[in-house]
Amino acid sequence: MKSYNKNKTESFSRYEFKYLLPLKKAIQIEKEIKNFMILDINALKNKNKNYFVRSLYFDNDTYSNFYEKVDGMEIRKKFRIRVYSSDEKSKSPIFLEMKGRRNQRTYKLRTEISKNHLGYLTNNENLNSLSKIYASQNNVINHFIYDSLRKRIKPKILVDYDRKAYFNKSGLLFRLTFDNNILSSPSKELFNQNHLNFKETRAGYTVLELKFERSIQPWFHRIIQNYNLSRMSISKFAIGMEKSGFGQETSN
Repeated sequence: MKSYNKNKTESFSRYEFKYLLPLKKAIQIEKEIKNFMILDINALKNKNKNYFVRSLYFDNDTYSNFYEKVDGMEIRKKFRIRVYSSDEKSKSPIFLEMKGRRNQRTYKLRTEISKNHLGYLTNNENLNSLSKIYASQNNVINHFIYDSLRKRIKPKILVDYDRKAYFNKSGLLFRLTFDNNILSSPSKELFNQNHLNFKETRAGYTVLELKFERSIQPWFHRIIQNYNLSRMSISKFAIGMEKSGFGQETSN
């Protein structure tokens, strides 16, 4: 059985810019960036040079996280369970992630979760068991338990997509990801193949995400100008919620 540190958390803080591109433009931009960037090691393993991403997002019955995103709240956070396979029997690691925004920067904290403990995350009645298994030093678990009790968050939407990721060859973090074939379905579980009703979101488009620590590379500034790129507030979580009709009943 795989062992891991139940107290270990990983932390990321960076700027994130997002662009919605027609497929043809995304292909053109990808060709240009190959002069300056290298493929993510996880993408190199696959024939199509991309990798699969699945996220199970949490919200409550009043859709607090959804409306915080839609309303553009400067300080916000949400929880998701992330895995890199749709196969329940896969050995792909599973992470509980807390992602938020503060002072124009996005941050992400994550901790690896045993597949045997997924039920403790998706069922609020098992929070005591979750607290006992993962020691109190695990901040991600602590925040998740707090929001589960205070905001009554629970699994709402499953989002799948294919990602191709590039990194700068040297220097500070500068990462570009091209996300395609984005699908979403209401779901209470990470692996629930028999009850999923996936719908395609943003068909014919690619979501380009730029992640960096301090500044945009000069060569990418030229790409922004040459292709007339405009930043957009794009959230796969919010798009999936909208596509599945979540939140509409409270807005009518």
